[in-house]
Amino acid sequence: MSAAAITLQPVGGPFFEELEVGQRIDTAPAMTLTPGHAALHQAIVGDRLRLPLDASLSTAVSGDERQLAHPGLVWDVAIGQSTLLTQRVIANLFYRGLVLHRQPRLGDTLRTTVEVGALRQNSPRPGRGGTGLAALRVRTVDQEERSVLDFWRCAMLPLRDPEAETGHADDLDSIPAALDLAAVRSSLAGWRLGAFRELVPGPHFEDLELGSRWSIAAGDVVSAAPELARMTLNLAMAHHDADASGRGRRLVYGGQTIGLAACHVSRALPSLVAYAAWHACDHLGPVFEGDTLHSEVELEQTEALAGGGGLVHLVVRTSARRDGEDFEVLSWRPVAVMA
Repeated sequence: MSAAAITLQPVGGPFFEELEVGQRIDTAPAMTLTPGHAALHQAIVGDRLRLPLDASLSTAVSGDERQLAHPGLVWDVAIGQSTLLTQRVIANLFYRGLVLHRQPRLGDTLRTTVEVGALRQNSPRPGRGGTGLAALRVRTVDQEERSVLDFWRCAMLPLRDPEAETGHADDLDSIPAALDLAAVRSSLAGWRLGAFRELVPGPHFEDLELGSRWSIAAGDVVSAAPELARMTLNLAMAHHDADASGRGRRLVYGGQTIGLAACHVSRALPSLVAYAAWHACDHLGPVFEGDTLHSEVELEQTEALAGGGGLVHLVVRTSARRDGEDFEVLSWRPVAVMA
């Protein structure tokens, strides 16, 4: 074929009207979690969760000589792998029903499949091109095809033709948010929470008071945003290219906002063992590099586990301080494990 016959092919992911319910993609590269990934993730979000930091404690609690990976690294990679369909994302609105079916170790390999579950075109707004919402089912497995993650995320995407009428009008409120708590408990099978209680100072599960609230005094500046996006295979243009965001500034990947909120939780609950699930996570506003994030944490519900310890259901509200003003940016409802 002559060079003159070769046409330039744009690469950039689908627009909203190019998606179809039932469309499925599993071609993102698989990723083996390494100590290098763990170190970079720790440097960017600064989380103080003990098991991913302390190899001997990780072995004492999990019974596996391989060190536990930080759950934030796990869900960041899964979300990044899911962005093949959302490279043109304008905003990621929410997550629902995230459950860690396994707590991966460093050395495990993650592979993610994404399926379009629902589509809804937005009503037109003055001064904004046509957009639509895509609800995506995200499933991640390890190298032995064992389920690691299963959750929904909702992305806003532009239309290629701003005047197009797609007819997509699915009810996004029907996206299931209920957690499979049996799967949550199964993911902790064999863990020695008693060993954690013996080795780590409290407070522990039995010391917590329902309704307790914490306000984290120190904020965390958002930095190294594109580095985290690159490391986790996140292709969303808005996180890499200021022109693509439509705001003249790069948008920070939502997982980084969640990661810094998790860092705040570990200050409020320094003896937290692990994260097991999310009831929901809503991005309430954009975050930009250089913003300073502050969080409040509330203990909403507790649930004892057989053999001691239990699950704590939290509400985390995070705001971004920017140019002297505070903006609500995150409402996150994780389920964590306490000994």
